[in-house]
Amino acid sequence: MKLNDLKPNEGAKKERKRVGRGIAAGQGKTAGHGTKGEGARSGQGGSIYRQGGNLPFYRRLPFIRGEGFTPPNRVEYNEVSVEQLARFEAKMEVTPAVLVEARLVNKPKNPVVILGNGEINVPLTVRVHRVTKSAREKIEAAGGSVEIIADGE
Repeated sequence: MKLNDLKPNEGAKKERKRVGRGIAAGQGKTAGHGTKGEGARSGQGGSIYRQGGNLPFYRRLPFIRGEGFTPPNRVEYNEVSVEQLARFEAKMEVTPAVLVEARLVNKPKNPVVILGNGEINVPLTVRVHRVTKSAREKIEAAGGSVEIIADGE
């Protein structure tokens, strides 16, 4: 095989349609633009603002999008309150896996945060991704300890 033998596959190359070159060419007279109207004129298709009485697209966008702006990389936490931890036995280590087993967590893939709602009087070792200041104080006041773990654990 030589370079002069090479040619593209069948149907890979297509001749450009030459419109408006007379009736013999098959695309004469209106050149595929139909008769009259906005589409037949040069510079066809008005501005994005002109929509025949409808609210223009870019003014409609905020309503289509919904309320406000959602950050693309926000972290959604599983929230567990301190009073929910009171059900565990004393000196127990509470981890995200234990919380999933106890059905206190809805989405196991998301990190866990402990919130300071309610009271606790059981000493626990809590190992989670995030703890609020009030929750930490309540757990430590009950004789427990708090450890923060990385997202991968």
